[in-house]
Amino acid sequence: MQGWLIALAAFIYLAILFAVASYGDRQTSIKRSKPRPFVYAFSLAVYCTSWTFFGSVGVAADRGFEYFGIYVGPILLFTVGLPLVRRIVRLSKSERITSIADFLAARYGKNARVAALAAIIAIIGTVPYIALQLKAISDTVTLMVTHYNVSADSAVLNFDVAFIVAITLIIFAILFGTRHADATEHQDGLMLAVALESIIKIVAFIFVALAVTFFLFDGSTAIVEAFQSNAETQRAIAKGSSLSTWLVLTVLSAAAVIVLPRQFHVIVVENRSEGELNHASWIFPIYLIAINALVMPVAIAGMLYVRDGTPADLYLLALPLQAGHDWLAMVAFIGGLSAATAMVIVATVALSIMISNNIMIPFLLWRFGGVLQTSGNNWSNVILNMRRISIAVVIFVAFAYYQQTTQSAPLAAIGLLSFAAMAQFVPSMLFGLFWRQANARGAFAGMLGGTMVWAYTLLIPALSPPTLGWIQTGPFGIQALQPQALFGLQLEPLTHGVLWSIGVNILLVVIGSLSRVATPLERVQAVTFVPRSPQVSSELRRFTTTITVDEVKETVARYVGTERMERAFATYEVQESRKLIGHNITDVNLVRYAEQILASAVGSSSARLVLGLLLEKDGISPDEKIRLLDDASEALQQNRDLLQIALDQMDQGITVFDKDYKLKNWNRQFRLLLNLPVKYGHFGMPLKDIAEALFEHREVNAELRDDFVSNISQARAAWQLPLSKSGRILELRSNPMPDGGLVVTYTDITGRVEANKALEKSKESLEQRVLHRTSELTSVNKALAKARQEAETANIGKTRFLAAAGHDISQPLNAARLYTASLVERTVDIEHKHHDIALKIDAALSSVETIIGAVLDISRLDAGALKATRNAFEMNPFLDQLRNDFLPLAKEKNLELIVMPSSTIVESDRALLMRVGQNLISNALKYTREGKVLVGVRRSGKALKLCVYDTGIGIPENKVESVFNEFERLNEGALIARGLGLGLSIVDRISRVIGSEVEIRSVPGAGTAFSVSLSPASAAALPKNKKQSKQTARPNLLNGLNIACIDNEPSIVEGMSVLLDGWGASTICATSIAELRKKLDKAKLRPNAIIADYHLDNDNGLNAIATIREIYGPELMAILITADRSNDIKSRCAENNISLLNKPLKPAALRALLNTIPRDQTHEAAE
Repeated sequence: MQGWLIALAAFIYLAILFAVASYGDRQTSIKRSKPRPFVYAFSLAVYCTSWTFFGSVGVAADRGFEYFGIYVGPILLFTVGLPLVRRIVRLSKSERITSIADFLAARYGKNARVAALAAIIAIIGTVPYIALQLKAISDTVTLMVTHYNVSADSAVLNFDVAFIVAITLIIFAILFGTRHADATEHQDGLMLAVALESIIKIVAFIFVALAVTFFLFDGSTAIVEAFQSNAETQRAIAKGSSLSTWLVLTVLSAAAVIVLPRQFHVIVVENRSEGELNHASWIFPIYLIAINALVMPVAIAGMLYVRDGTPADLYLLALPLQAGHDWLAMVAFIGGLSAATAMVIVATVALSIMISNNIMIPFLLWRFGGVLQTSGNNWSNVILNMRRISIAVVIFVAFAYYQQTTQSAPLAAIGLLSFAAMAQFVPSMLFGLFWRQANARGAFAGMLGGTMVWAYTLLIPALSPPTLGWIQTGPFGIQALQPQALFGLQLEPLTHGVLWSIGVNILLVVIGSLSRVATPLERVQAVTFVPRSPQVSSELRRFTTTITVDEVKETVARYVGTERMERAFATYEVQESRKLIGHNITDVNLVRYAEQILASAVGSSSARLVLGLLLEKDGISPDEKIRLLDDASEALQQNRDLLQIALDQMDQGITVFDKDYKLKNWNRQFRLLLNLPVKYGHFGMPLKDIAEALFEHREVNAELRDDFVSNISQARAAWQLPLSKSGRILELRSNPMPDGGLVVTYTDITGRVEANKALEKSKESLEQRVLHRTSELTSVNKALAKARQEAETANIGKTRFLAAAGHDISQPLNAARLYTASLVERTVDIEHKHHDIALKIDAALSSVETIIGAVLDISRLDAGALKATRNAFEMNPFLDQLRNDFLPLAKEKNLELIVMPSSTIVESDRALLMRVGQNLISNALKYTREGKVLVGVRRSGKALKLCVYDTGIGIPENKVESVFNEFERLNEGALIARGLGLGLSIVDRISRVIGSEVEIRSVPGAGTAFSVSLSPASAAALPKNKKQSKQTARPNLLNGLNIACIDNEPSIVEGMSVLLDGWGASTICATSIAELRKKLDKAKLRPNAIIADYHLDNDNGLNAIATIREIYGPELMAILITADRSNDIKSRCAENNISLLNKPLKPAALRALLNTIPRDQTHEAAE
């Protein structure tokens, strides 16, 4: 093959690239902003340079599978770490960032020093990498011309090809990489050419690798057999790397794929949509795996078949040459040329942007700012020329570096050196993304310190000859300062240098950031770059200026061109829904927007300097004016963040559309409820695009898509939007705004709708379910009815039994009490011992009466038969009655009974409360040996309590709860007084019936305090016009009274007759109503009173009283005696003016009632 054919092939290839790039630019003017996901994804493969194409085989031959380490990082970043990449892209788009240096400067308050340092580091780190590509081109040409024995002028040819390629790349980069001053404008022609090169190099590599593996040298079987018989080759392939080296390579490659200038440019600046990034997230990793899959077979074949002296980096080219396949060798040459040229073009374009925006323009503005600002020149052409010059200078410097220093260095070594340099951006980038306190001082110190350590530990040893003594012994013989063994740390040179440089970098970022407080603009940018919780906004410092809108537009046009300026401010007018008037004074929002437009052309730091010069005309220094602008921006940003966070915390989705139905504001729930990708939540998104997205994601059909737009735009009442894919049902409400826009709320009503559907479904199936379960429910109901009937029958039986038992027991007991009462009165004047016996019998019967009464009371209380009748009454008469009842007993025991008067009025059942008080006082007197018993009403706030205090034996703390149990008596109390242990049990039950609470406090040996809660009442609640007749009861005889008695028990009749006769009254007794009428007719007497038992044979006492009153008048006094204590009997007696006495009968109570009969009635009866 002739040498000129090699040059011709390279020339033809480059010419094709020119044609493709030109075609891409022409298509852009026709189809502006059209997504190109595959072009974008394949352009990312610019990461795979000649280092990948040739160098990976060399690394595999020397260090086994270590070559794959620099691809693990990118694969992990674009799979696991894709959210981080997506976040960097979003931030860069929002801030109009043009390079990695611009990214760092924008994060750290748009600091010009940070931007300049980052640009210098990028140049230092990229020049060796560009030199690596030129070296690869040179080495491949050298190998080919040597193989074909080209004439003696091969050296000239070698030089000419490398130089010609360099010149060609300069022209290509200038033509297709510097077409717009706005660096954020997409270079579609350039990216199309880069994507084509990525396809060419992977196809060329796989094609050559497959040929080498399966077709050359007798096929893959022969290669495997030769490998198995060659121990040296096996040892080379088996040579492994340490874990630390693998980790370093992974970290370096993950960092390089995003921070290398060319990578940042294609990933961030050239990105057009998140859809492109999503495609790249799987295409790019597959590309990396595919291009490295056959590296090891090629390396093995090279070690086995390529003659000695050929560098391992060139095995891919040497194998086809040695096999005599010239065309295959040419394919390998074109693939390597493609890998090298793509990297050089993109890298130089990215560096030219950084050099112009972050070094040259800031320097010119700082040195000649006033002159340049007033000159009126169009800076857009100046910026483009700066970038063109920068491209040429960078490539020539790289060519010189290649000529002087890379002749013997392996490709991988040069590439890793550049990776380590670019890694110095990583600490500042990550701290900037995740630590709000990081500031420009820390970032500058970290990058500067880390780069210096990188240069000392990696760059200088790489550039120095191996014989240089201080590299081995350290400067001035200080062993601890050896560049490749700092402080005695013995590691592989790359691992050693990376650990020290990154470690120092991180330390200085932290120390530098903590050494001062962030500036206002740094805080504003930190809010943008680092999510944070809301803080209270500082007071908004007033930002004022005399700069007009026209002056701002003129300044922006000077750097980006008039056409670009007009388009930008037209967009601003749409976004803000207001017209910009040229002579109006600008505000903080417009100044910040102008800064963003300038940043797209000259970088964020230079844009800041331009604004400072513009604001200088106010008579205030640019720094002071910018500081005021920063303060205003910070306050606005904090208030905006506070509002946004408040909106994001709402359960409802909210959107605000302008009059053109473009999105102006929204919250997080809006996207979550509609299941929309992030890209649909950005300013200016048309409503119809949102509807189209719902249709594309199969959330709504075509009909609903059209209804979505029309329903929202009509600001109609609430309507429902069902989402097919997510299953949600949303309620949308549209409300118009004064400026013609709309506020739309989105509420998830899925649960409510599903509940309604379930209810409807339940209603529809109710009839069927009722029919299905009718028989079962019927049988269950029958069983329940039967069980209830049995329970009611048993309850009725129990009630009847208690009533019958009470009556049957009370009847003989009542008769016995009547006889004993008569006997006691008649033996008063007889022999003393007979009278004592009568008294003892009466006392015994009284005890039996008490026992039976208590048992019956408890039974009635447990059965719920006793109901409270609440009325208002005065407590003073109530307390007087208690005093009168128990004063004799107290005197008998030599105890002092103190009853305190009270003017309070309460509402309760007086009779039941009286029984509670009687039981408590009775207990107090029983169990008090000496001292006193105090009774009274105590007020506690608005509440009242009936209190009974004694100085008795007290109750132990562990027995306080149990004293309310039936038949519960304390051992000590049983020794003092007789009792049944039922008194407090009755108190507890009655208290529950009348709605009172009983409290107890006791100290053993000191006494006990009982209190019963009472409900206070007003005087107005007292019964009116109820006069109490104060008849003077006569304690002695009932002479002159005619008493009619009726009871079905003869013994009761006889006993009653004996008792009443003993009191001096005349009695007419009978066992039935008919008998009583006959006797009264025969005696021709008008009775003064009638005493009737309730239970009569085939009748009752109430009817008997009614019958007698029909004869002698309703005013006839009537007394009903019964063991039935039900409320029904009480109410009927009260309605008919009948006095009620319960069995067993107390003679004193009967005598007291009879003594109330007026004596004039006695005379009338006698007549």
